[in-house]
Amino acid sequence: MIRAENKRKKSIMTFAIVIVFFILSTIVYYKSLFKPVDNNPIQKIVVIPPRSSTIKIAKILHENNIIKNELFFIIRSRLNDSEVQMKAGKYLLSSNMTTDEIIKKLKDGKSIIDSVKVTIPEGFTVSEIADRLQYMGLVNKDKFLKDAQYGVFNYDFLKNVPYSRPDRLEGYLFPDTYLVKNGASEDDIINLMLSRFDEVYKKYIKDNEGKVGMSADKIVIIASMIEKEAKLDSDRPLIAGVIYNRLNKNMKLQIDATVEYALKKHKDKLSYNDLKIESPYNTYLNAGLPIGPISNPGLKSIKAALNPAKHDYYYYVAKSDGSHIFSKTYISHIEAQKKIN
Repeated sequence: MIRAENKRKKSIMTFAIVIVFFILSTIVYYKSLFKPVDNNPIQKIVVIPPRSSTIKIAKILHENNIIKNELFFIIRSRLNDSEVQMKAGKYLLSSNMTTDEIIKKLKDGKSIIDSVKVTIPEGFTVSEIADRLQYMGLVNKDKFLKDAQYGVFNYDFLKNVPYSRPDRLEGYLFPDTYLVKNGASEDDIINLMLSRFDEVYKKYIKDNEGKVGMSADKIVIIASMIEKEAKLDSDRPLIAGVIYNRLNKNMKLQIDATVEYALKKHKDKLSYNDLKIESPYNTYLNAGLPIGPISNPGLKSIKAALNPAKHDYYYYVAKSDGSHIFSKTYISHIEAQKKIN
């Protein structure tokens, strides 16, 4: 009898714990709905068609990963100034906005006017640029990449860049913040970025090619490797110096970033098999520079490629803080690797 009573009490206790856990989980989930989807500040164009119902708007926002829960959005929109309707239009929204912020923007009718601000970070590849522009609703990625590869662009710095090169415009879509006009085509956006590179080319590269004994294209290739390898600005000219030193000694560059480019993905640590990938970008297998740039470098890396540090280093290895240890000999390089591992 006592055993049955204890069993009943345990069952009641277990049930109570389950109920409390369910209530607490519900409260935590409900509170989470007030928070943004994530911390991504990148805005994208979201189109709300005329005469869209609240249910349809919620569906559009959820499909664009702007809100977490459609039902929660519908409830909040009806509680928040229920007499005011959300307005149709093209809106710049981001997943770091709260549901209430989104509702207020749609009810205020603050749609975009004539341009969208786009920031392209240093070191982005053409593919990554296309991804960002498509995410923002500005381009179709496939069309952007096709135009970049086969489009006709009349710039002096592209004269010797062959159409047969994989990712032909890699290195020449200058990383910067742009105002893209509403309705701009893929070709318009590419020209906007090439035009910005043209300014940099004319000011910094065109009359300085002989300074390092390299063509403009080779300078951009070197700058693109510096961009991917350097985390600290102070390391950029030092890495540039290593690249020139190895080229002058006919040593393979053996730059990890070129292998990652060939693999089309970033890896924290490359395997022995990774280093054997057959690619004209793999500087572990091929002597000299890769066939083309491996990223779109910023001005600091371009300046480093034009002004390499003068030193006797031939090796470097990255530390956990992003800085590098530079070595003159292979034995010293191995010792440096042991220190950081």
